[in-house]
Amino acid sequence: MLDLAHLPPETLIAMVVATGFAAGLNVSAAALTVGLLARAGSVTLPAPIEVLGQWWAISAFAGLFALEFVADKIPAFDLIWNVLQTVVRVPAGALLGYAAAAHLSPGQQLLTAALGAGMALAAHTGKTAMRAAVTPSPEPISNVALSLAEDAAASGLTWFATEHPFIAATVVVVLLAAMVLTVRALWRLGARLVRH
Repeated sequence: MLDLAHLPPETLIAMVVATGFAAGLNVSAAALTVGLLARAGSVTLPAPIEVLGQWWAISAFAGLFALEFVADKIPAFDLIWNVLQTVVRVPAGALLGYAAAAHLSPGQQLLTAALGAGMALAAHTGKTAMRAAVTPSPEPISNVALSLAEDAAASGLTWFATEHPFIAATVVVVLLAAMVLTVRALWRLGARLVRH
């Protein structure tokens, strides 16, 4: 069992990078995964977020995940949904980072919270930019496929961070680079299509 309440600083940083990024993709999927892992006894949560392992919290996040699962698959509406989620995903990344560092000094907690928020913001911004680039396409398949990949990545990265935090953090760095390159390519393609 992984005790998230007493991680060494380097492991904590790797975990916050991965879980902050996951929260930026889909906060309800990340929180639901953390709650299920805690409930299964795979992880011990720090006191500030122990509540995530309670059945009522797991049920609430499952309901929110179902809502997001549907809302995020509807072209055009998904852009509105993602913009509204800015006020949820970024603070959730900060909260996860802050709570995970509960055993460190207040200054270190704030730095870890900033790291979690920054990772959530990077993932959220990349996700929203990719959606803005893909939504105008006439077929709905690319939008749905992208949303399913984001859902799977949020849950998968959260789980993987509890098993292999350093590999999960490396995967996040690769995903960030891929997001930047993909968004640039899609925007250039879109600009070319608009000109012709």
